[in-house]
Amino acid sequence: MSRQTDLRMRSLTTIRALLQTMITLASASLGFVAALAWNDAIKATFKKFLGEAASLSALYTYAIIATFTAIFVVGFLSWLASKVGGNAMISREVDG
Repeated sequence: MSRQTDLRMRSLTTIRALLQTMITLASASLGFVAALAWNDAIKATFKKFLGEAASLSALYTYAIIATFTAIFVVGFLSWLASKVGGNAMISREVDG
């Protein structure tokens, strides 16, 4: 392999890594914005059904529902990634 070909391959690898990093950062930031929007919508729904004064129990109920929803979504996406041949960020240590 010539020196010029080797340099091109390394440059291509660097560009791919940079592009993957940019996609990851953009996805995370847009996901965060979407999460904030959903947070406001869910809070407004709780206020509508539980009254204006949010009680401590309502806040804990909201937190529990949000936590279980997040666990379910991440678990489902990890399962889906494993089915299509992708690498899941979260994997189970023991199957069986």
